[in-house]
Amino acid sequence: MTTPSQSGVVEKAAPGTEGEAPAGLAPRQLMWRRFKRDRTGVVSACLVIFFFAVAVLAPVISWLYGKDPYTTYGLDRPALLDPLTSYPMKPNGGIDGEFWFGIEPKLGRDVLTQLVYGIRTSLLIGLAATVLSTVTGIVIGVVAGYLGGRTDYFLGRLIDLLLSFPQQLFFVAFMPVVTALFVSPQKETPTYFRVTALVMVLWLLGWMQLARLLRGQVLSLREREFVEAARVTGASPWRIVRKELLPNLVTPILVQSTLMLPNFVTTEAALSFLGVGVVEPTPDWGRMFAKGANFYEGDITYMFFPGIAMVVFVVAFNLLGDSVRDAMDPKTTR
Repeated sequence: MTTPSQSGVVEKAAPGTEGEAPAGLAPRQLMWRRFKRDRTGVVSACLVIFFFAVAVLAPVISWLYGKDPYTTYGLDRPALLDPLTSYPMKPNGGIDGEFWFGIEPKLGRDVLTQLVYGIRTSLLIGLAATVLSTVTGIVIGVVAGYLGGRTDYFLGRLIDLLLSFPQQLFFVAFMPVVTALFVSPQKETPTYFRVTALVMVLWLLGWMQLARLLRGQVLSLREREFVEAARVTGASPWRIVRKELLPNLVTPILVQSTLMLPNFVTTEAALSFLGVGVVEPTPDWGRMFAKGANFYEGDITYMFFPGIAMVVFVVAFNLLGDSVRDAMDPKTTR
């Protein structure tokens, strides 16, 4: 027997009010109605969908645009770059009808296609780390909270231990170690291995917050009457977790996941900026920031576009997480 979660409470408003919800609507329908009324959430969702669409359709955009992120247009066509400074000949980073976002100094690669493919790289790494961290956080948090006792004590101390690591410093120090363990220093590290190592490192130190949150929720839920009733009827632990606990954990899982993804994307960009993440010639937001930092005194345009894109992406995801929380749990106030 399952009781509706906090987000599943049917709301009744006074007749004639804007928030009136017809009786008999399912919890998901009520959540969707509340979310649609939140203009900030709708706009944020559209921006998030736009970023994912750009990442998925990057090859199509490149084909339609007629440029790619790897060709050194400035070296192939010397007239595009100043021979003395290696900056674009045209102002504002070389923006014109041919290169919509300009070209990169020194090499003259197209900025727009680098940005589009950079979104794809950063989202791929961030999304993979988010999925792995969410699954790990759910498993460990629910197991620790439901079983309790020594299991809870052991997993709790493990979470405390991992949370005690200075994450940013650990990321910077650990990435070269991981690559050195599997790739000879005389050989160039393949891009796929760097991406895999980034995902693993982000995952290793990314699941603890969600696990701790879910552990606390499960400790509270396991003493509720509907869980006790399920035990009395002979339901197995797996059935109790699947039918009674997980439906009541949807809200924190969704909210934390939407906050996790932009955090992983910015962390990955920071690692690439410091030279321990994605490196040349793979397009990446962090690598674009690193290039822009070298040229900002002469031309800030190259840093402008990735900077705006990352700010919009992070803000949109954070606002979306708030809107999802408010829609699923109307008792919360922003």
